[in-house]
Amino acid sequence: MYTKTLLALGVVLTALLAIPAQAAAPTGARTGPRAAAGTALGASGSGQLCLWPRTDFKGKAQVHELASVDIESCTALPPGTSAQSLANRTGRPVTTYQSAECAETGEFETYPGKGVWVPQSPYQVRAFKIWER
Repeated sequence: MYTKTLLALGVVLTALLAIPAQAAAPTGARTGPRAAAGTALGASGSGQLCLWPRTDFKGKAQVHELASVDIESCTALPPGTSAQSLANRTGRPVTTYQSAECAETGEFETYPGKGVWVPQSPYQVRAFKIWER
């Protein structure tokens, strides 16, 4: 009986430990090395925010690093471009915006910075902000 109780406790603890990692990421975001069984995530280096023009990390990625971006300032993508998938590996929260001016009247979403891959943004990303914390 003692063994069954320990086993049941182990199952419950394992389930509880898995909740925060999934709860921290917005809907559709992935926090592991694979988006789904057999589907590799887009390559993005440590400390980088990578933005792809098409869903599922396809097309030539735009890569942004802290050294080249003003923290807590709106960074618009080049005119006429947008992103549909992204990876945040900056170590800081990043908010993506549908508006090129980071206006909160359009769609926006904040992603944690510990390694989040989003294979399909719910809107065209036209700007972003990297936050201090």
